[in-house]
Amino acid sequence: MGDLEMRRTTAADIPAVVAMLADDPLGAQRESPDDLDPYLAALERLDADPNQHVVVAVRDNRVVGTLQLTIVPGLSRRGATRSIIEGVRVHADERGSGLGTQLIEWAIDESRRQGCQLVQLTSDKTRIDAHRFYERLGFSSSHTGFKLQL
Repeated sequence: MGDLEMRRTTAADIPAVVAMLADDPLGAQRESPDDLDPYLAALERLDADPNQHVVVAVRDNRVVGTLQLTIVPGLSRRGATRSIIEGVRVHADERGSGLGTQLIEWAIDESRRQGCQLVQLTSDKTRIDAHRFYERLGFSSSHTGFKLQL
């Protein structure tokens, strides 16, 4: 396997990113790879915000992974800054290769570089394998999350 490059997501990467987002039972219900306009508009908004880091992992000129890292300044925890990891996806051909670990390690390293004291993420209750993966990387299931669909 070729060397891995982590870099900011560009508009040219969006088809591959959306395909990965849609490539599981949950994503298949909520993503629309046939209409990329909303994703391109979202990428423009994300690029304009210095606290948003949407990255892709590229191997042999092919997008094989992605995630979004959000830096959140706060008042709690003595004014701590935290980061939130979202949208972690690894191309089906790369699963089990260690790429997921490399993506999360990148996010943790970047969080430290940005001065964060805490890294957090959520994972759908049905993603049992993902939960084991995050626990192996040192994350603990310490909270219950809630969402309100608008």
